[in-house]
Amino acid sequence: MQAELNSIYSKIQSDFSLGSDAILSELKEIDIHAYRQANYIKGKSLCPIYKNSSCTYFPSGEASYNDIMNALKSAKEFIFLEFFIIKEGVFWDGVLDILTKKVKEGVDVRIIYDEVGSLFTLPAHYDKKLISLGIKCHVFRPYSWIFSTVSTNLDHRKILLVDGKAAFTGGFNLSDEYINVINKHGYWKDSVIRVKGDAVQNFTAMFLSTWDYLDGSTEDTSPFHKVITLSEEDNPSGFVQPYNDTPLDYEGVGETVYLNLINKATDYVYITAPYLIIDSEMVTALCNAAKSGVDVRIITPYIPDKKIVFMMSCSFYPVLMESGVKIYEFTPGFIHSKNIIVDDLYGVVGSINLDYRSLYFHFECGVWMYKSECIMDMKKDFLSTIEESKLIYYEKSKYKNCFKRFASSILRIFAPLF
Repeated sequence: MQAELNSIYSKIQSDFSLGSDAILSELKEIDIHAYRQANYIKGKSLCPIYKNSSCTYFPSGEASYNDIMNALKSAKEFIFLEFFIIKEGVFWDGVLDILTKKVKEGVDVRIIYDEVGSLFTLPAHYDKKLISLGIKCHVFRPYSWIFSTVSTNLDHRKILLVDGKAAFTGGFNLSDEYINVINKHGYWKDSVIRVKGDAVQNFTAMFLSTWDYLDGSTEDTSPFHKVITLSEEDNPSGFVQPYNDTPLDYEGVGETVYLNLINKATDYVYITAPYLIIDSEMVTALCNAAKSGVDVRIITPYIPDKKIVFMMSCSFYPVLMESGVKIYEFTPGFIHSKNIIVDDLYGVVGSINLDYRSLYFHFECGVWMYKSECIMDMKKDFLSTIEESKLIYYEKSKYKNCFKRFASSILRIFAPLF
């Protein structure tokens, strides 16, 4: 599967890439550390870096809702959706209503959803319903009750793409809790990023490579290759590099991107994470950064969505706090955003969690940014979220309790299953 996917992706991406080597050379002259990070991403995920791109950060799912719906309504040529979870309700029903109208207007509408992610949220054979509406649809890796290492390789990406001009990604799925129409675990805080301009091509290539693999086709992708002229209103800034991570090449791109940022930080590292189930390399990086004087802060949920996973996350608190990492819990509810902000220079928003399944087993995506103006919006949101969160003090913490610490540590053995 990996060889075939890589072959498809390489072919599509070679047609889409615009001046990436020249942009990398420019970045090398500006900041050698940023260049090395971007060059790693390009080499290992086959995703070029771009300028002529703008990023808009949304601090919650509901903050992005109107922009998402307006983008879908504006579609003239194609709409591509790739999501882990789709669930019938206000959010999805509104999206589906637009999609069916766009199909009648001649827009090419395609959907990929993960069958395991949507196993309990969609009726059986839901893809047939979509196809009957004129929407092209593929289910990613139909669910098998026979456990295997392959069946754990789920499509956890979140991609919403319109006309090759705008793409949305982040932690959100097409379900009502992500826009707080319903409250499953208190207030659900997520993050969404909209990318416009040349960098959108990486998302188009990601989607089409998966689509062509599932479809068994080798279509001409040139109609989806768009050269975009951004207006001043779009405010293009910095360097933008959407990237993908696949579990089939044994290269942990998602984790390495995070490690590169943490290891090169000089001032601060701010992280939001719904889960904190990390390997020794990540623990060492976070601890060493804090010990060296870098301000390392992590916001996790106060109200968990999975209690066992939350206990496993808490088992990592003591060693991190002992090293000077500040851990906060988001008291209004569940924080699902997967963000990292470093030194006012770097930002990453995407679908990649700090847990084993996300870092090693799932198909994921993210947006790496350098000197993009939206990084400061991410920082502002982080600091305002801190105000709604409580700092965990090690000396007073329940996680210092030896029995709870031991029990939580035992659970780590089963971390790859969650």
